[in-house]
Amino acid sequence: QVQLVESGGGLVQAGGSLRLSCVASGSTIRDMTMGWYRQAPGKQRDLVAFTSNDGRIYYDEDVKGRFMISRDNSKNTVSLQMNSLKPEDTAVYYCYAERPVTGYIFWGQGTQVTVSS
Repeated sequence: QVQLVESGGGLVQAGGSLRLSCVASGSTIRDMTMGWYRQAPGKQRDLVAFTSNDGRIYYDEDVKGRFMISRDNSKNTVSLQMNSLKPEDTAVYYCYAERPVTGYIFWGQGTQVTVSS
């Protein structure tokens, strides 16, 4: 089992920045793909970014150039630096960890990000 705990959400004005962090426990993340989804009210949960165990990084087009994902395997953490935030970035952000081979996904509890205009 992998437990994921997110932190760093909050309220920020448009144009501001936030940094989300996710700490994993119960297993090393070294072999896992780690990333972030977000879910706005009334909408589906969408992939924001991920970093794979072999160094691949993906960003959704809506956040490319504004968000940056990073991981520290020694600290079992993954972070999401969010810059130039827009009101449409408002959502609950979920950290996830995907096991290799099985593809099983563990989820964090989510952290609220609210961007005011």
